[in-house]
Amino acid sequence: MFLPTTLEEVKRHGWDALDVILVSGDSYIDSPFIGVAVIGKMLVKEGFRVGIIAQPNPADIGRLGEPRLFWGVTAGSVDSMVANYTALKKRRKSDDYTPGGVNNRRPDRASIVYANLIRRFSKPAKPIVLGGIEASLRRVPHYDYWDDKVRRSLLFDAKADFILYGMAETSTLELAETLRDGKDPRAVRGLCYIAKEKRDGYIELPSYETVAQDKLAFIEMFHTFYQNNDPVSAKGLCQQHGDRWLVQNPPALHADLPELDYERAQHPFYEREGPVKALETIRFSISTHRGCYGECNFCAIGVHEGRTIRSRSADSIVREAEQITRHPLFKGIIHDVGGPTANMYGFECDHKLQHGACPKKHCIFPNVCAQLPVDYRPIVEVLRRVRALPGVKKVFVASGIRYDMNLSDEYLRELVIHHVSGQLKVAPEHTSDFVLAKMGKPGSDSLLHFKKKFDELSRAAGKPQFLTYYMIAAHPGCTDADMAELKKFASEKLQTNPEQVQIFTPTPSTYSTLMYYTEMDPFTREPLRVEKDLRRKERQKDIIVRKGAHRPR
Repeated sequence: MFLPTTLEEVKRHGWDALDVILVSGDSYIDSPFIGVAVIGKMLVKEGFRVGIIAQPNPADIGRLGEPRLFWGVTAGSVDSMVANYTALKKRRKSDDYTPGGVNNRRPDRASIVYANLIRRFSKPAKPIVLGGIEASLRRVPHYDYWDDKVRRSLLFDAKADFILYGMAETSTLELAETLRDGKDPRAVRGLCYIAKEKRDGYIELPSYETVAQDKLAFIEMFHTFYQNNDPVSAKGLCQQHGDRWLVQNPPALHADLPELDYERAQHPFYEREGPVKALETIRFSISTHRGCYGECNFCAIGVHEGRTIRSRSADSIVREAEQITRHPLFKGIIHDVGGPTANMYGFECDHKLQHGACPKKHCIFPNVCAQLPVDYRPIVEVLRRVRALPGVKKVFVASGIRYDMNLSDEYLRELVIHHVSGQLKVAPEHTSDFVLAKMGKPGSDSLLHFKKKFDELSRAAGKPQFLTYYMIAAHPGCTDADMAELKKFASEKLQTNPEQVQIFTPTPSTYSTLMYYTEMDPFTREPLRVEKDLRRKERQKDIIVRKGAHRPR
């Protein structure tokens, strides 16, 4: 069942009105990989009446009337500025989440635009609640690459009522129940709101006005923000913006991932405008877990999904695979069984579960923590059960893997023999020890060890398989000389000329972005060379993707 997108569909559900209307910067794809669909289906399962308006223009916003409880607004599966612009600030021509693939439906700063549309349509409006990755990572003052300045919390710029940050299923449900029952929602975990006074017992961050002008204060603010993201140990935060206060409640507690039914398709109302490319990879894929212990400095998964792995039960994964086999378009191939990192399923640190993530220690960098019980038996069991299902011809693992996580021979052999579609993704990102340290990534020894084992197992299995390497150019600390060394390493040690090379994009709420903005190592306060000239950034990428030798100037 799709969520209704028109009043006619609302009536066909037997509803006279909607409790919640969700507004999204993506086309409506009914899939467990699309956050707005997950939130909507979860609310409906709990008895709420929910509709969706996707990629609205001004005339669309009133199509479903007004909700009884609140408007839920998300820019979509990607921050709208990342979706619309490349790392070199050029307008993107395509959008995988827009019908027909043309990038002409998602506005810049979509959360702000949609909130403005709602306020013009509905006066006084029911509460406007921002969610999704754009709102989650912009919930506190953040460096904005496209404006080249520190912007205040999105809650103030959008003039919205609340932000629900993180994955937000439990906090969204709690908010809906609270509003339905006429209670004060300001105690909901995972909620941000604006207040006239600071909240007692919450950590006070330096004011927006201070961090916008003082880079050292911005660094201190970010450390406190980052260290208060674990639901077990986090404290509430508050921060002055002018004469008002941003209040961030502690994160929502960990909960079981919901089992819901999806159409695994684009809604017909939007499909008539053209297909969406995103469905090619997610329609027949299965997410096994959330979160990541990797904490790469350029990645926001730790802030948005969390540093604690929440794994689904093996039975629920198999049930989803069985549902996929009954889909009318299924041809026998499951394209991915994985998560943010495929090989983090099924184990977690007991200390972290009881006391929260360690504030001054990472789970797998620079080495795997002795208290992390790395165990690949659960994921091996899941993969074997899924590929044994009637109707399943092949099960691939397309998610990237961490090659530095003590991969067992059994797990790697399973991957090589059964679950690689000719190539396996790995993301070394670089090979310079200095640059890797700034990225929070391991050295190259583990990469070479993994490549050797992968090649040996592939040859033994008689499979012509290879590794695809993802690299980053122009990360803070990286020079032309570092890129030339990376090219030499790739040619001599990896026997490849990498093509999957991206220029570093400073996205909100990551440590690498903090380095980019401040031009300092935030942990030592030492100056850091940061390439900010767009032409020289592109040159760094060209050094490695260009065929033949290259000498840095």
